[in-house]
Amino acid sequence: MSGYRHILLGVDLSAESRQVVDRAVALRNASGAELSVIHVIEPLSFAYGGDIPMDFSGIQEEIHKQAKSHMASLCDPLNIPESHRRLVVGRPETEIHHIAEEIGADLIVVGSHGRHGLSLLMGSTANGVLHGARCDVLAVRVQDDS
Repeated sequence: MSGYRHILLGVDLSAESRQVVDRAVALRNASGAELSVIHVIEPLSFAYGGDIPMDFSGIQEEIHKQAKSHMASLCDPLNIPESHRRLVVGRPETEIHHIAEEIGADLIVVGSHGRHGLSLLMGSTANGVLHGARCDVLAVRVQDDS
């Protein structure tokens, strides 16, 4: 196995993301690499294209607060320091690429649901990360817990 120095783990904080976390932690332990974690919150205005005249700031703040709590629940038991946690707002693939370059990551680990049909045609975060990354990308196949 090649020795990675800095792994960036992209998580969506869903129940299934634990499978991706476990794989990244195993890689960290095997290689002795640093491990950083990123969660990207998509602005609600992206979902609605700005067509609905509403103030989403209160909802967006609550989403950020919940995400920060979930990140702490994920990272604290793994001894991932605050300096290695990123909670950002934007488009996931864009922000993951940006942070990977900023921290000098040589591996990005993300989850892939392996969707088919329309979801496949429209693309996915894992696909977006893979096609724009300047380092290795591991897409971990996530099995639904249902």
